[in-house]
Amino acid sequence: MNKALVAYFSASGVTAKVAEKLSQAIGADLFEIKPEVPYKPEDLNWQNAKSRSTLEMKDPGSRPAIAEKVVNMSQYDVVFVGFPVWWYQEPSIINTFMESYDFKGKKVIPFATSGMSPIGDSGKNMQALAPGAAVAEGKRFPSNVSADELKEWAVKNSQ
Repeated sequence: MNKALVAYFSASGVTAKVAEKLSQAIGADLFEIKPEVPYKPEDLNWQNAKSRSTLEMKDPGSRPAIAEKVVNMSQYDVVFVGFPVWWYQEPSIINTFMESYDFKGKKVIPFATSGMSPIGDSGKNMQALAPGAAVAEGKRFPSNVSADELKEWAVKNSQ
């Protein structure tokens, strides 16, 4: 596999665990996409129409600021981007991440965590934000996915 990065946003810690497992399984660097303003539990209440996450997801132009940047993104050929599924797609902060770098010539592979919700059109959405990149459809994983399953999927999709 080429030089790979596993970048992830995790609101509850579930995506973080899967991202760490993936990173270790394939020997990739790991980067946490941290919001400049951390999410509080009340911000994540999807049943509250006025919660931060709900308002962000209702606004297609929402781009929550990210606290840190990947150092030397140009060194990576493959970038796995992980996130929890919000409203059947990637959270708005992933759009911020995708617009923050030049992914031209890179393979971008989304992965998501969710109990039941599908990853939806996240790959297509991310492709639109990364001209010149090859963005895969991506896959949703349960929190208890094995390292072997992650490695098999990652190797197959990064070629």
